[in-house]
Amino acid sequence: MSLRPDLAIIAANVAAGSRVLDVGCGDGALMAALRDTRQVDARGLELDAGDVAAAVGRGLSVVQGDADTDLSDYPDGSFDYAILSQTLQTTRRPDMVLENLLRIGKHAFVSFPNFAHWRVRASLLFGGRMPVTRLLPIAWYATPNIHHVTIDDFRALVAERGIMIEGSWFLSGDQHCGSAMANLFAEHAVFLLRR
Repeated sequence: MSLRPDLAIIAANVAAGSRVLDVGCGDGALMAALRDTRQVDARGLELDAGDVAAAVGRGLSVVQGDADTDLSDYPDGSFDYAILSQTLQTTRRPDMVLENLLRIGKHAFVSFPNFAHWRVRASLLFGGRMPVTRLLPIAWYATPNIHHVTIDDFRALVAERGIMIEGSWFLSGDQHCGSAMANLFAEHAVFLLRR
């Protein structure tokens, strides 16, 4: 089974034998890969009941919960890594979710679609409409995305909060692209953070 490109980056950079909490874990694809290839003790939190059932069906430890309200139940420093992939922009308070990730985990991986990508900008500029792309495939009125975050917005947030960026990866399609002008050319970003 191949992972989504952002998940493959995360999987390649989680230390073997770590304790991991995957917040918004979906059907558990990343957790299963980490368990099977890196011997990681992976736990998951997922809002969608169908995805929880799919993950549990893979033999994974996943509970149904909401990143906005349920992360406060986890003790400080419970995990080596807290992971939030393609979920930050769907939360009500991304800043508080980020704070909780870094309270729960020694490190946090965060990945999100970049709403400042040139195709998004061009769609708004020339078409006057919110874009529908491969990474943003749902029309504006049905999308779970409630915050339109850009790479530069995220960098500013972590700087304001005194959060250290340990690593960053940028994707255009399924290919890596450089950090220079990533806010314009990257469709997706992955950050590794710590306090």
